[in-house]
Amino acid sequence: MENTSKTNNTTEFKITGNWDTQSKELKGKFSQLTDSDLKFEPGKENDLLKRMETRLNKKRDEVISIIKKGQPAKA
Repeated sequence: MENTSKTNNTTEFKITGNWDTQSKELKGKFSQLTDSDLKFEPGKENDLLKRMETRLNKKRDEVISIIKKGQPAKA
C-alpha cells in the first residue's frame, strides 16, 4: 500500500528562527498584514500561509519565498 499523503500544493514548510522578529519585519514590508494574519502556532504553518496568501493576494510559493527571505540562514 502506498503512502498517499496530501501532496497537492502542500509543500512541507517550517518556520525557523524568531517568529516575533520576522513577523514585525513582514508587517514593516507589507502594511496590509495584521497581527492576526501573522499569528503563528507551531504545527499550523499552513494556516499562517493561507492567511498571508489571502491578505497579500499571492500564491503559496510566493508567500513561502517571502518568509524564507526573513529567516536565518541554515548553518
